[in-house]
Amino acid sequence: MKQKIAIPVANGELCSHFGHCEAFAIYSVEDGRIVDQELVDPPRHEQGSHPQFIHQLGCDVLIAGGIGFKAQELLCSKGVKVILGAPKLPLTKLVDQYLQGVLESGDNRCDH
Repeated sequence: MKQKIAIPVANGELCSHFGHCEAFAIYSVEDGRIVDQELVDPPRHEQGSHPQFIHQLGCDVLIAGGIGFKAQELLCSKGVKVILGAPKLPLTKLVDQYLQGVLESGDNRCDH
């Protein structure tokens, strides 16, 4: 099974707010293993721009610390699974935990 997993990044680590990230780490996964990784610059932050961007990249999953309700709705409507409240761990560890089924949504660290 192939998947693409997106993680918002700031200063090389999980960004606590989806819409304020400096980049997205995109992980390509096949048969439960990371096979490729890239860092992509997000579009200018406007309402709905980041969810649309993630969808256009072909991502199936977004792992975030915090994300606004409207962005969550937009992602879910496009078939992107949202894991929010992720802990600040190394990015590949977050992906590995997701693939092992042990990364669960927690408290949203977004204030809107």
